[in-house]
Amino acid sequence: MNRSVVVGAAQLGPIARSESRADVVDRLIALLSEAHRAGCELVVYPELALTTFFPRWYTEDSDEIDGYFERSMPGPETSRLFDEAARLGIGFCLGYGELTPTGEHFNTQILVERDGSVVGRYRKVHLPGHEEHEPWRRFQHLERRYFDPGPDGFGVWKAFGGVVGMAICNDRRWPETYRVLGLQGCEMALIGYNTPIHYAPDPSQDSLAGFHNNLVMAAGAYQNGMFVVGVAKGGVEEGVDGLCQSQIIAPSGQVLAQCITNGDELAAARCDLDWCARYKKTLFDFDRYRRPEMYRLIVDQVGVVVPPHAR
Repeated sequence: MNRSVVVGAAQLGPIARSESRADVVDRLIALLSEAHRAGCELVVYPELALTTFFPRWYTEDSDEIDGYFERSMPGPETSRLFDEAARLGIGFCLGYGELTPTGEHFNTQILVERDGSVVGRYRKVHLPGHEEHEPWRRFQHLERRYFDPGPDGFGVWKAFGGVVGMAICNDRRWPETYRVLGLQGCEMALIGYNTPIHYAPDPSQDSLAGFHNNLVMAAGAYQNGMFVVGVAKGGVEEGVDGLCQSQIIAPSGQVLAQCITNGDELAAARCDLDWCARYKKTLFDFDRYRRPEMYRLIVDQVGVVVPPHAR
């Protein structure tokens, strides 16, 4: 059986605060059409792909914030994307703000198969940033104010001929993300991100933003024998410079395709899911080599505790 899937990383450039959902969906469909011409079967869009990155502003107006969230998916503005994708026979992964009927706010991604059906939903686990206004910053990073932590953990779904998982932005920096997916047999992790290049708590990291982006995703791919598709919304958005460098990474850790601009761009690669077995059944054969009894600290402890004998 051929388990090869052509994947498109559909990077987005800046989305202005004033830009309408309809205009953004037009851009998503344009990338979808380009992906169709490139033979893609799966297109991956960024985190919060339908709006500007609103957590950079502080407000106490809940109605204003709720305006950035989707109450249904597909919804009035996004149904065109679903219809066109189904017509073309292309699946996609889309990040957006989700407002549930019970009033919860999640940073969410969905996985849609080639027939337009939603097969998976993931809600961001690792929320970065801060909760209250910090006026010393050039811009805010208020994800912890505007989103609830994802309650479902990291799941996988059988789709596109393999086992697919999802993660969002800051999740990609944590090795536990990939390992939990890997322990469920994940063969392809789809990760959308919005990453400002300036990191206010430690600006010395700014020049390393691109290096760190590749480092964590390539390590996660290699150490768990999976493809990783990392897709950005970046460029200078409302005065804030965001990292781009969307990329498709093989289980070997090698970059198969990468975007080179700071705007709307598609990078595509054919991903042979059987490649994963070269690592899952050899160097990273979990059944043979893992010793979970030695890893209890990972799940039993949150912060750093120096043991008494080390002091």
